[in-house]
Amino acid sequence: MELWYTERQTDNLGLTLRIKETLCVERTAYQELAVLDTYQYGRMLVLDGAVQITEWDEFIYHEMITHVPLCTHPAPRHVLVVGGGDGGTIRETLKHASVERADLVEIDERVIQVSRQHLPFVSRSLDDPRARVPVSDGISFVKKTRAAYDVILVDSTDPVGPAVGLFAPEFYAAVARALRRDGIFVAQCKSPYLDQGLIRQAFSHVSQVFKIPLLYTAAIPTYPSGYWCFLLGSKAHHPLQFDEPRARALETRYYSPDVHRAAFALPKFVQDSLK
Repeated sequence: MELWYTERQTDNLGLTLRIKETLCVERTAYQELAVLDTYQYGRMLVLDGAVQITEWDEFIYHEMITHVPLCTHPAPRHVLVVGGGDGGTIRETLKHASVERADLVEIDERVIQVSRQHLPFVSRSLDDPRARVPVSDGISFVKKTRAAYDVILVDSTDPVGPAVGLFAPEFYAAVARALRRDGIFVAQCKSPYLDQGLIRQAFSHVSQVFKIPLLYTAAIPTYPSGYWCFLLGSKAHHPLQFDEPRARALETRYYSPDVHRAAFALPKFVQDSLK
């Protein structure tokens, strides 16, 4: 018998994958969690019915949310990751030799535990001595923090459940306070095809807080529409004036200096959607 899993990405659109094996299904204190082994994309983490990462294409998302801001900052030493309990963003962050400490604040401890068990390709750097992994509410953690980080990466789920507050204007203001005076912030911001209203609203909020607000994009096959965007807010450094030699030296599969520059070249319909 064939088993298939479908993520209903909108009322009229879905992603369907043939399943080799179900590795884990449970209800945590915060969400429904599953790890499935698929024929097409390898192992896959699903939260509340939405695909978070797959073994086949997770490197695109994690490299783009991480290396664009870290190569933009001239000397990132302290980095905060909000969410991202699978560990992929920490893995990419620790490729930067200047990083002395990377804090991962994840509200759901089971995401961390299950990722360690079933997703070693993303979680392997959680045991690095430079990584700290407090289990805590990221919104509360950021609100209590002042001028402590060079870069903050918001590796959140979609704006439902515990992640709703991560898209609120109060949170962006708290992020700015938690950053040092030349700090940089990046958050995933969904699909420019399917979520223009959310992106326009988030961009407006970030524009009121950060001197340099910009949107950039990447092609991620398993995310809704296959075209994803990231919202960047910088207090001082422009991402097109980045450390190209450091970017070139990174061991990556998607990110490169050329991709870094090209990611900010937005199609006209995306530019228009921000107005």
